[in-house]
Amino acid sequence: MNIGLVNNMPDAALDATERQFRALLAAASNGEPVHLTLYSLPEVPRSDFGRQQVAKYSAIDELWTRRHDGLIVTGAEPKSADLEDEPYWASLTRVLDWAAASTTSTILSCLAAHAGALHIDGIRRRPLGDKRFGVFECVPVDEHPLTASGPPRYRMPHSRWNEIPEEALRACGYRVLTRSTDAGVDAFVKQRRNSLFVFFQGHPEYDAVTLLLEYRRDVGRYLKNERETYPPTPRGYFDAETERALITLRERALVDRREALLAEFPTAAASGRVTNNWRAGAETLYRNWLAYIAAQTTARCA
Repeated sequence: MNIGLVNNMPDAALDATERQFRALLAAASNGEPVHLTLYSLPEVPRSDFGRQQVAKYSAIDELWTRRHDGLIVTGAEPKSADLEDEPYWASLTRVLDWAAASTTSTILSCLAAHAGALHIDGIRRRPLGDKRFGVFECVPVDEHPLTASGPPRYRMPHSRWNEIPEEALRACGYRVLTRSTDAGVDAFVKQRRNSLFVFFQGHPEYDAVTLLLEYRRDVGRYLKNERETYPPTPRGYFDAETERALITLRERALVDRREALLAEFPTAAASGRVTNNWRAGAETLYRNWLAYIAAQTTARCA
């Protein structure tokens, strides 16, 4: 099975994102070979380091003439309030239109999910009061092949500043698959031409430490005066001892704001305590996704 991955994550997360998707696809494929081809949108702002990283990827122009059974498009760090003002908007929408005609199914992750709903149906995301950050319990709300044989409850990491209202999705014919009381819509789908588009507002691919490293990055931005407010601690993620250590650091930072305090962030201790308790659900979703692609391919051949 040939899968394309359009990796638009920030420079520091490129390798980790590639590794996460490779590991998840390998675990979900039940030993069947999955060939992953990497792409990135050329207009995503990059440092010299980032440009060196994506230099090993295939050029996006090669995508138009290749045959991929499925496509995964990651999010990117937003720079504009309006997605249509992002420098890569034209390239991203071309990828989405190509995928609708040329793949069996396409996964859109986080910001890419918001971009897809905007491009396809004009649904605009709405800003949240604060970052929706942490691990949230989700439940299946629709019978669908992607959630077949899955657990009655999923745990799912979320890390976003915006959301898409469920009522807008349903009004435009989307099927909501999983929902969280605290995080809202998690996964939803819609058929677009030849391809089943799968939208994740969460991040089933995340490693155990990904939210920890994102939180540390946000704390660093506060200490360096790159953001105004101290970031919220990810919900449902840390154990009590780690929470206490992080609260102590926050209290110090609020009265003595300086970059040097980042050295006291308990990265090593917290890394040994966080667990990837969403992995089983993530593997179910991706196993069902690969099975769906295989079944549709077989049906077409027949």
